[in-house]
Amino acid sequence: MSSWVVKNRKDPQYRRHFLTDNSSYQVERCMSVMQSGTQMVKLKPGSKALVRLFFLDEHRSCLRWKPSRKSEKAKITIDSLYKVTEGGQSDVFHRHTDTTFDPACCFTVYHGNHMESLDLVTSNADEARTWITGLQFLMAGISDEDSLAKRQRTHNQWMKQTFEEADKNGDGLLNIEEIYQLLHKLNVNLPRRKVKQMFQEADTDDQQGTLTYDEFSVFYKMMSLRRDLFLLMMAHSDRKDHLTAEELAHFLRNEQKMIDVTPEFVAEIIDKFEVSDENKQRGVLGIEGFTSFMRSPTCDVFNPLHHEVNQDMEQPLSNYFIASSHNTYLTGDQLLSHSKTDMYAWVLQSGCRCVEVDCWDGPDGEPVVQHGYTLTSKIPFKSVIETINKYAFINNQ
Repeated sequence: MSSWVVKNRKDPQYRRHFLTDNSSYQVERCMSVMQSGTQMVKLKPGSKALVRLFFLDEHRSCLRWKPSRKSEKAKITIDSLYKVTEGGQSDVFHRHTDTTFDPACCFTVYHGNHMESLDLVTSNADEARTWITGLQFLMAGISDEDSLAKRQRTHNQWMKQTFEEADKNGDGLLNIEEIYQLLHKLNVNLPRRKVKQMFQEADTDDQQGTLTYDEFSVFYKMMSLRRDLFLLMMAHSDRKDHLTAEELAHFLRNEQKMIDVTPEFVAEIIDKFEVSDENKQRGVLGIEGFTSFMRSPTCDVFNPLHHEVNQDMEQPLSNYFIASSHNTYLTGDQLLSHSKTDMYAWVLQSGCRCVEVDCWDGPDGEPVVQHGYTLTSKIPFKSVIETINKYAFINNQ
């Protein structure tokens, strides 16, 4: 199967070129203007244009606008930006044929998994140039980060933003009722007794009954502890709350089936993923570091070599065949039909190169494949991957 790749800001040379052409002074000026806010016309398909104040939030993580009936949703995260184009080139601009805009004042922000467009018109060309430059700089910075740093940065921004939105009275503290409301909003279903217990454990300062941001961070860590990973770590650490370098090496060799696990490699993992300076000095990996390591690309089953495009990608898109299968396991409709491993054998032998495996928790801790929240039948995940292994490469390497 071939894939279509568009050269964009993720090119590692993009940021170098960008910073060569733009001084740090210019960039900071853009950031300052964007955070102060700019009134722009927001175009929408099939409706009148709206005048809104657009601004970059204090953490430089979100593009926001007001007024809005849904203020919490009136934002686009910088992480989700795909590209920024100058001039009125989008479909939305083309639909507004009844109004003439100066192309120098127009730009479009594409964002999200479905490439949605935010189409904006400024009052003058300088404002448009400022926003285009600033957004491109922020996008280039994100693409230049390694995945661990990006994930940590995004998590920190989300934590700060979540705390501020949960603080209804703006006193910089969260009481137990605000915590209950926040957990309900996040769809976290924990018994109130358990929540109150964790709240009291995190509330360690003189202001009893409320959590500061630092205390909230402790509370959140307790609440989001991965029990499966904690038990896994305990099983390999002789029931301690950390893994020594020797225990980590044993886990990597015997559980993860890694080869060439040297003391240097283990030390690098501890140094990169452990969050506690004390644990780093002792050369051990605690539960937070272990969780971060297990969730990192280092433990991905995806082959990192496949990040690089190695086929001819210069042909028109219509020259490529992409054969994919949706709900591969189903023999009929998506609500009541049966699931069978035979379907994987059939589509793979028919030339399909992409299949779908919907995994769910099954009985006895074994995963099953099914169409969730429906009455379709279940099949063991093990049987599915055995079938894929048997038939995947018969007709195609």
